[in-house]
Amino acid sequence: MKVETRLFGTVDIEESKTIVLHGGLIGFPDLTKFALIFDNEKEKGSIMWLQSLDEPQFAIPVITPEVVKPDYNPTVNDSLLEPLGEISEENIYVLVTIKVPENIKEMTVNLKAPFIINTDTLIGGQIIVEDELPVRFPVYDILKSRKDGE
Repeated sequence: MKVETRLFGTVDIEESKTIVLHGGLIGFPDLTKFALIFDNEKEKGSIMWLQSLDEPQFAIPVITPEVVKPDYNPTVNDSLLEPLGEISEENIYVLVTIKVPENIKEMTVNLKAPFIINTDTLIGGQIIVEDELPVRFPVYDILKSRKDGE
């Protein structure tokens, strides 16, 4: 299926790779169908985009949390995961939103409301975790030190 996006122009998305977010996004409950678009598929830890298929003008940058917080292992109420199907270590994929303001040094990720995706069913959800984790976790220095270390 071809999708006209604001950031990437026309992209061809395989329907079999459509991610359905149960309940939509926090603040955007009607946006439920997404595709994951990679800036650079070969670069581990690079920014990806969760591109809405319901509203092609809407895409949010995401990253895997272990890139910026290797010990990230939040507590999630099991009932919130039930709509995603059976989750295991082998089929769970976790993403966090990344906010890049005008001053890039103020870049943060949201560790409080990750996206949890069942890679077997491609059903996911944005879940508010039980732990006291920050909504704005500073990551500029972490990402810069990783890049400098390459």
